[in-house]
Amino acid sequence: MKAIETSGHIDSKGILSLEAPLAVLNKQVKVIILIEEDEIDEQQWLKAINLNDAFDFLEDSGEDIYTIEDGKPSSD
Repeated sequence: MKAIETSGHIDSKGILSLEAPLAVLNKQVKVIILIEEDEIDEQQWLKAINLNDAFDFLEDSGEDIYTIEDGKPSSD
């Protein structure tokens, strides 16, 4: 199976239109729709992380295994 990425638009009737024709003809296809959502700002992202139990392990002092002395200065 081959994957092709392209963009398109779904109109008010639910009809999908691609931005450009595909270079593939007379083939059966499967379509997966990925809908672009508005990006959330940093404050919304931090709030979502703060409320998510999946990140509770970060409060465990056992996770603090590195110190500033462990790193090397960047040459940037």
